[in-house]
Amino acid sequence: MDLKLSGHNVIITGGTKGIGRAIAETLASEGCNVGICARSEDDVTSAVAALSEKGVKVTGKALDVADGDAFAAWIQEAGEALGGIDAFVSNVAGSNAPGDEGWISQFNYNILSAVHGVEACKPFFKESTNPSVVMISTTAALEHFMNAGPYNAMKAGLLNYSGALSQELGAKGIRVNAISPGPIFIEGGSWDKIKQGMAPFYESTLATIPLGRMGTAEEVAAQAALLISPLGGFTTGTNVVIDGGMTKRIQY
Repeated sequence: MDLKLSGHNVIITGGTKGIGRAIAETLASEGCNVGICARSEDDVTSAVAALSEKGVKVTGKALDVADGDAFAAWIQEAGEALGGIDAFVSNVAGSNAPGDEGWISQFNYNILSAVHGVEACKPFFKESTNPSVVMISTTAALEHFMNAGPYNAMKAGLLNYSGALSQELGAKGIRVNAISPGPIFIEGGSWDKIKQGMAPFYESTLATIPLGRMGTAEEVAAQAALLISPLGGFTTGTNVVIDGGMTKRIQY
C-alpha cells in the first residue's frame, strides 16, 4: 500500500531509540524527510547518518526538550532545513525520580514539551496540505498499572490535551491523534530489563495479553505512519491502543 507520504516533512522527539527511532525509520522508508532530537549527541549523529542512507533529508540535534526556548528554536531550524513541517510526533518521557522531582520532570517532558512542539510547528502547518500531530502515550494512562505515579498520570494528561487540541485545530485542517502502546519489547529497553531482572513480573504481565506476546516498536511505528499519512485524512481526535488486547475495557 502506498501511504502517499513521500516528500512529507516530520519532526520526531526522542527519535534516536525505541519507538521514536522506529517511527523515524518507518517514515524515512516511506519517503519522508525527518527531523529528530534527543539528549545524546552521539546517538543523534549515529541516527542521522543511518536515516540519511534511505535517501531522504534528515536533520537532527542534541537538546533537552524541557528547555522550551531551545526546543522551539530547533524546530524552526529543522523546518527551514527540511523545507517545511507536515507532522509533529511527540515521543518523550521524564525521569522517575522520587517525590516532586519525578512529577515535575514527567510534566515538563510529557505535556509541556508537547505543547511547545505544537506551538512551534503551527506556522509551518499553515503551509502544509496534510498537517497532523501524533502524541505517544501509554495504556498505563487508561487503566491502573504498577503504581499511582507521575508517568501514568502525565501520559493521561497528554491524552486529554490531544483530544481537546483536535477539536481546537480541526477547523484549520490540522489533525491530532494519540497512540497508547501497551508493553513493547525493545532490546535493551525497559521490558528487556524487566525480563532479565524481574522475571516473575514479566511473565505475569505477559499472561494478561491475549495475543500471548509483547508488541514491537515497528508495530507502533506503522500505526503512526498511517495516522500521519493522507490515507488517515479523516481521522482526528482518536487514541489508537496497541496492546495485543491487554486493556480489558470496551473501546466505545
